Amino acid sequence: MGAWRVTRPGPMASRPLDWARVPVPRPAAGELLVRVLVCGVCRTDLHVAEGDLPVHRPGVTPGHEVVGEVVAAGAGVTAFNAGDRVGIAWLRETCGRCRFCLRGRENLCPESRYTGWDADGGYAEFAVVPSAYALPLPGGYSDDELAPLLCAGLIGYHALARAELPEGGRLGIYGFGGSAHLTAQVAIARGATVHVVTRSAEARELALALGAASAGDAAPELLDAAILFAPAGALVPPALAALDRGGTLAIAGIHLSDVPVLNYQRHLFQERQVRSVTANTRADAREFLAFAGEHHLSVSTVPYALREADRALADLAADRVTGAAVLRAN
Repeated sequence: MGAWRVTRPGPMASRPLDWARVPVPRPAAGELLVRVLVCGVCRTDLHVAEGDLPVHRPGVTPGHEVVGEVVAAGAGVTAFNAGDRVGIAWLRETCGRCRFCLRGRENLCPESRYTGWDADGGYAEFAVVPSAYALPLPGGYSDDELAPLLCAGLIGYHALARAELPEGGRLGIYGFGGSAHLTAQVAIARGATVHVVTRSAEARELALALGAASAGDAAPELLDAAILFAPAGALVPPALAALDRGGTLAIAGIHLSDVPVLNYQRHLFQERQVRSVTANTRADAREFLAFAGEHHLSVSTVPYALREADRALADLAADRVTGAAVLRAN
């Protein structure tokens, strides 16, 4: 089969990925072999390719927003059958025994493993996944539309919970790409007023079309909560300064550039707080996908052929993607 591999982590201009012919993987006990139909292109894939994240598996195949069809199952699998459409997300495996797993916070498991970082992912024609971490998918969406839900949607949904937005509150969203444009819709559906802060004219247009109250260089009013999607630490101080008393800033990315020095009185006093966001649990995933099945989300996608993954990542790095990039295997 064909697959992309990160062989030389570095800037996209250095061409860190290679296209290769590799054997089709075989599902071990408890695993599914999945034919990849569509794989979303996530900024985390870019961090893996460019070396912002440390190498966990040399030559890894990126991709963790996989919509696929089950073609075979390893011993002991009973929950899925050949022909079933399933999703493969970022969280791939946890120990199930540690204090975090037992508390329902498996995303903090010290032994957690991740698709497209610790194990090969969906920038390929086939992929394997532990069946216990494969996700049933809601109806009413195309494969292209489903793929971004499996990370962009999931992490945004978890970030929204971490931001503790009060009912009917004012939410600021900093950066407006694949994850943010889905999170905004969830918040609006729940009655929030959403203000989007982005430099992109195309993103501002999309934000307003999706129901944002404003889209510009700054929010026009104090915010009850905010989510930072852009991986820019320089945005943390202004995002905190825009919060009302008791407000929370959730930082949704797995990687962030350095945060400038904060002024306690201006940025943190009056019980303002900063929270990081670490992946999602399977319970989060099931809850979000059920929400997406009940409230149809408008998913803005930019399609690329699987063989164009390097170009898709370069476009993402250069902020040339409005919405979510997806790779089509056929």
